[in-house]
Amino acid sequence: MVSAPSSLTSKVRPLAFEAGIVALAFLDSKVAFVGTDDAVFLMGLEEGATPVAVAVHQGGVLSTASDGKRLVTGGDDGRVMELLSDGTTRELAQEKGRWIDRVALGPDGAVAYSAGKVAHVLQAKGEAKSLEVPSTVGGLAFAPKGLRLAVAHYGGVSLWFPNAAGAKPEVYGWKGSHLGVTFSPDGRFLVTTMQEPALHGWRVVDGAHMRMSGYPSRVKSFAFTADGKWLATSGSGEAILWPFQAKDGPMGKEPAMLAPSPTSRVTVVAPHPKDPVIAIGYEDGMVMMVRISDGAEILLRAPDSDPVTAIAWHGSGGAVAFGTEKGQGGLLAF
Repeated sequence: MVSAPSSLTSKVRPLAFEAGIVALAFLDSKVAFVGTDDAVFLMGLEEGATPVAVAVHQGGVLSTASDGKRLVTGGDDGRVMELLSDGTTRELAQEKGRWIDRVALGPDGAVAYSAGKVAHVLQAKGEAKSLEVPSTVGGLAFAPKGLRLAVAHYGGVSLWFPNAAGAKPEVYGWKGSHLGVTFSPDGRFLVTTMQEPALHGWRVVDGAHMRMSGYPSRVKSFAFTADGKWLATSGSGEAILWPFQAKDGPMGKEPAMLAPSPTSRVTVVAPHPKDPVIAIGYEDGMVMMVRISDGAEILLRAPDSDPVTAIAWHGSGGAVAFGTEKGQGGLLAF
C-alpha cells in the first residue's frame, strides 16, 4: 500500500440526494443515480448541472443494468422499465404481483429479467422466451457473443440459448446457492458469487471447476477488467484480484490484493472501461482509485462512516461517479 496516497478529492463534485443510492450508470452525456425509492436522479456532466428526479417505479428498485445508452431497472412493482438519457421512460414488461429480482442487457437490444424461478428474454425482433430453473434466479448474464444467457440458481448455472427451440440448457453444476454471475470478456470463463464467502468458476469449453475462497465476508461486487486479465472482487479489507490470463484461470495462482484498509471492508469494485485502473468503495465511505500494475492509490472520497454502495465509469473513461447508503454522491470528470 502506498503510505500517502495522492488525492483528487478537491476536484470531485459533491452531491446529495433525497434517498440512498443503490446503483449508478452513465447514459450518453448524463449520469443516473438510482435511489432506494421509486426515483432515478438524472444529471448532466457539465459544471453547474443539478440532478433531476425521474419517477421510474411505483416502489423500490431491485435490479439494474446499463449499456451506456439506456438504463433498465426491475422493481418490486413487477415492472421492467427502460430509462434514456433524455429522461423518457418505457415499460418493457410487467409481472403482476411479482418482484423483478434481476435484469441484464444483451446483444441487439435483448433484455433478460427474472421473477422467482423464471428467467425471461425480450428481443427487439421475435417473441419473448422464458426458462424455469430449479430455484429462485440468483443472477443473469449474457455471453459476450451470440444470444446465450447464464442463469444462476441453487446448484449451479444454466446456460441457455433462447432461440434454440426445444434445446435444453447446459447446466454447470456446483452445490450451494449461486447469486451474481458474469462471463469473462472473451467468453472463456463463467464465474458466480455464492451465498457463502466464495466465488465459483467454470471454464466454459469443458466445465472445469475453479474455486475462489478465503473471504471473510460474502462477495457482493465483482467485475472483470476491460482486458479480461483480472477479476476484481469485494468481500475483504482490500480489493481481491484473481488472475485470468492463463488457460486455467486462477487455479494454482495467488490473487493480487490492492488498497488494503485496516479498519474497513471493500463494498464496491469498478474497473476502468479501458485502462488497468480500479475504483474501490469501502464500508467506511472511502473511495480510492488504484492502478493495478503498481498499486498506486488516489483518494477520491475520505471516510465518513457512510458506506459506498455504487460506483460507475463513463464508457470513455472520462468520468467516474459514486453514491452512498445515506444518499451522498460524487462526480469526477477528467
